[in-house]
Amino acid sequence: MKAVLVNDFTTGQTEAFTLELEDDMDDVAFYRFCRRNDHLRFERNPDGTILIRPNTGGKTGKRNSELNFELVLWNRQFKKGIVFDSSTAFKLPNFATRSPDAAWVSDERWNQLSDEEQERFPPIAPDFVVELMSASDHLKKAQEKMLEYIENGVRLGWLIQPSSETVFIYRADGTISKVSTFDQTLSGEDVLPNFEFPLRLLC
Repeated sequence: MKAVLVNDFTTGQTEAFTLELEDDMDDVAFYRFCRRNDHLRFERNPDGTILIRPNTGGKTGKRNSELNFELVLWNRQFKKGIVFDSSTAFKLPNFATRSPDAAWVSDERWNQLSDEEQERFPPIAPDFVVELMSASDHLKKAQEKMLEYIENGVRLGWLIQPSSETVFIYRADGTISKVSTFDQTLSGEDVLPNFEFPLRLLC
């Protein structure tokens, strides 16, 4: 055991925690580190900085469930890929490890990974991601994270801020659009054909 500094994603502050940590923190070691400390949720920046992600509160957990339920229903009907919840971490091409609140990867891309890659933190950028902000999250940091997703190969991303009933939609071509009311329905566009999500489910 050794003391390490872990950044809190929601506040940007650094605190000391005592965690099991290997000296050579390669991908396999980081995976083992997360498994040994599974009472905490982690992400990792491209430079190797470890970020601690807090557990969600009741309202955020309820909203996450609605998102994943609708996405799973769509995927069961059209059978085009794999749906992942917020406990799944993906290693992006820039070496960051991120855990979106919901994610989807096409079957074609998922099946290109080995069994070992699928078992650990898949080294792939999802085709689609959702980040659902809680009341304590900072918008600027969340927007930076969405841009990172797009720069690393995500084709469509939704950043949802329930407190202001706002959604920012990020696309692979670099365009960003804004939805300013939860009486609208989001579209999966050409990434998730025929997928629609009524934002009123998050109210």
